[in-house]
Amino acid sequence: MVYDYILVRFGEMALKGKNKKDFIKRLAHNIKAAFSQYDQLSFNSLHDRLFIELNGVEPTALTGVLSTIFGLSSFSLVVSCPNEITAISATALSLVKDKKEQTFKVKAHRNDKSFPLVSDQINRAVAGLILCETDLKVDVHQPDIILEIEVRHQGTYIMDNRYSGAQGFPVGSSDKALLLLSGGIDSPVAGYLTMKRGVTLQCLHFESSPYTSIAALNKVRDLCKKLSFYQGKVKLHIVPFTKLQLAIYQGAPESYAITLMRRMMLRIAETIAEENKCLALVTGESIGQVASQTLASIKAIEAVICLPVLRPLVSFDKTEIIALAKKIATYDISCLPYEDCCTIFTPKNPTTKPNPAKVLLYEEKLAYNELIEEAINNRQIEIIEFSEK
Repeated sequence: MVYDYILVRFGEMALKGKNKKDFIKRLAHNIKAAFSQYDQLSFNSLHDRLFIELNGVEPTALTGVLSTIFGLSSFSLVVSCPNEITAISATALSLVKDKKEQTFKVKAHRNDKSFPLVSDQINRAVAGLILCETDLKVDVHQPDIILEIEVRHQGTYIMDNRYSGAQGFPVGSSDKALLLLSGGIDSPVAGYLTMKRGVTLQCLHFESSPYTSIAALNKVRDLCKKLSFYQGKVKLHIVPFTKLQLAIYQGAPESYAITLMRRMMLRIAETIAEENKCLALVTGESIGQVASQTLASIKAIEAVICLPVLRPLVSFDKTEIIALAKKIATYDISCLPYEDCCTIFTPKNPTTKPNPAKVLLYEEKLAYNELIEEAINNRQIEIIEFSEK
């Protein structure tokens, strides 16, 4: 069967009000960008649908990518025909006559109210021909095949399939945020879930050479490449963090090192975020997963900044995070045995309930403002674009 169109259905965007057209425009832009190598495709946006005219392009080359684009609830491959019941019935029959399934259901919608048959009459006419010409049986409750028919002013569209979309909002339909990307399993998943809400991401990585290797940094670059698949490219800020870490470990008890380190990270992140007009920070934290992710620790750490911190994984357990990491193909990269700046300096007994007064006391002994400024000024900025490799 030669398909003529792909019909794209909107997810949560369908509930939007006056700014709905902006979300649709952004979704169409993202789809066009994803398929920029296919010059033959044309696009037509309606108030509740987006039609991609294939013009001879093989649709199986598109469905895999389309299922990963945020903002889609589902999509279907479509055969079109004139608004005549004989043509509609014959086209529907051609879609199912060679199928191995046993049952079917016809589900028609008459968008063009000038069409002489109502939806139920279309259902009966199409089903009648299929029953006569095939061994398929009707099952209106749990059919093997659902034939969807949309009669519109410009023609009739018939579908025998429905693919799930990635849901959410189109990337770029919301504002920007800065993701703290460690190189572990959690933060790339947090970034993915944030992009799913329409947010465009930049990434921030803290590196501690010579204690961390170039392989650890390349791992982060590879994670950025995976994330860039969803938004085209990612701006990566690489901040040297070694001096700050050494100063913390030399001037404060080991049990408070992680708390102080995280506070420094958030101070740096907020400065970089504001410079780049990012309205929030994003982390891969999940409540209680490690010492710095208890509620007491989170409160003590987050107290140093004003920007909101988004934590998409806050209620996830590790198995759920791993499942998502595998789905978005970041898990194997994250598991590469190259340590980041946090794991190499992990204390044996970190506090889970840091005392705010002690935190301030230990910080007073550090010349951290100068060290923070130096780290920010010496950062490296890279633009990471998606690669199949």
